[in-house]
Amino acid sequence: MPGGAVVNLSATSDVNRIEAPVTVKAYMMCAFAAFGGIFFGYDTGWISGVLGMKYFIRQYTGLPYPATGVTDPNFVIPTWKKSLITSILSAGTFFGALIAGDCADFIGRRATIIIGCLLFTIGGILETASTSLGLMVPGRLLAGAGVGFVSAIIILYMSEIAPKKVRGAIVSGYQFCITIGILLANCVVYATQNRDDSGSYRIPIAVQFLWAIILGTGLFLLPESPRYFVKKGRIEDATRVLARLRGQPVESEYIQQELAEIVANHEYELTVIPSGGYFQSWINCFTGSLFVSSSNVRRTILGTSLQMMQQWTGINFIFYFGTTFFQQLGTISNPFLISLVTTLVNVLSTPLSFWTVERFGRRTILLYGAVGMCVCEFIVAIIGVTDGQNPSAVKAQISFICIYIFFFASTWGPGAWVVIGEIFPLPIRSRGVALSTASNWLWNCIITVITPYMVDTDEANLGSRVFFVWGSLCFTCIVYTYFLISETKGLTLEQVDRMLEETTPRTSAKWVPHSTFAAEMGLTEKGTLHPEIIEDVERKGSAV
Repeated sequence: MPGGAVVNLSATSDVNRIEAPVTVKAYMMCAFAAFGGIFFGYDTGWISGVLGMKYFIRQYTGLPYPATGVTDPNFVIPTWKKSLITSILSAGTFFGALIAGDCADFIGRRATIIIGCLLFTIGGILETASTSLGLMVPGRLLAGAGVGFVSAIIILYMSEIAPKKVRGAIVSGYQFCITIGILLANCVVYATQNRDDSGSYRIPIAVQFLWAIILGTGLFLLPESPRYFVKKGRIEDATRVLARLRGQPVESEYIQQELAEIVANHEYELTVIPSGGYFQSWINCFTGSLFVSSSNVRRTILGTSLQMMQQWTGINFIFYFGTTFFQQLGTISNPFLISLVTTLVNVLSTPLSFWTVERFGRRTILLYGAVGMCVCEFIVAIIGVTDGQNPSAVKAQISFICIYIFFFASTWGPGAWVVIGEIFPLPIRSRGVALSTASNWLWNCIITVITPYMVDTDEANLGSRVFFVWGSLCFTCIVYTYFLISETKGLTLEQVDRMLEETTPRTSAKWVPHSTFAAEMGLTEKGTLHPEIIEDVERKGSAV
């Protein structure tokens, strides 16, 4: 470290020896971080059912209950309130994700996630105590900021600590936990929907405290990201936590060689990306040419647009407004149960991605997933406009909605998160992932604001025709994936950097590693990384 003894790192030119073998214990440590998806999913899931609860509607509108057995189309949360309550969470997550990018570089990935858990808990307290918009809106905003912190940095953290062979599967586990969170929320809402007191909505909201406590407490026991320590120039700390993550001794040649590759790649990136102060670090995300696939601006646009596309698939229309949409169809006796079924399909479909993302690759599953969603959504829309009042036709619609959810949950749900965690170089990784996550929440917010006005009977009243919109947007996802998404399967984060420099998206699947950054930056005769490289990384990191 600076001012002390020089750290010597054994290095290699063998591309197959730049990652240490991993123990089962180390896998479990990586996988626990995915638990962060549960409270993201739970907070997303309870709002749909709560907005349809009779007690909540009376509490927030002052309207009297309809007579027993009578359906009153006016006994609903007004469109503007529904839009505000739902979308304000996404507004909070947008700003939370952006702020988290800075925090992750200043205080570390792990500490940033823990702060997110605290913010989420405070927001949840306000939500639980609310009886009107006066507390619900700031509570949703603050809880959203906490979700923004966690959703941005948990992806960054998992991508940086996970072994390359299962990185896609582990990050997909985050999406799986999101689906479990949504399912748990729907189960709790289903159990409390008929209560004629504030417990009908307060119980589902209060349960989410549990997930924040589990994640925040668990992260105190997990190590920091070794790549964060490399970025800060703390090589000895990076060696220690990498050894813990891989279940190997600090002196292991595998640990030395993996760390040498991370250090050499970071030194290489520092020669390409100009160093500077705070504002320069954000400007670096937008440097380079739009026509060079490895440029920072191209990667930033790719990450932010990919998350935009994930929202354009229309999936959150189902999970935010599914219950009220099914109520509007008028032929479903228990909309809450249908919402529970769609959520269950989401949960059961996601684990397939653990295998497909590593077997077929990111680009392939995103391409075929977009095709499947596009077809299903157009079918739902066509059925709705041709025979939407027929109970049998509505059952067919629900069936194809479930198939559409299957395609999303097994492809675009996890795939988009996997890709944004892999495409950014270390000097801008935290901010690149933060911008990408913020884009997800920005478009989430936009969609949750406008969707009620698109489908509610007192507004545009599109009804099932809204699926023509989602289907058309899914068609753009097909074109987008084919021309812009590169294949990152089976590569270390450092190898992804090199692949993006040497290929185009359509040729990326054929690329194989042919050298290491350690060998290119310089090895000594003893097979160690040149001390000057380590000293330079420590010096530049200590100045951040």
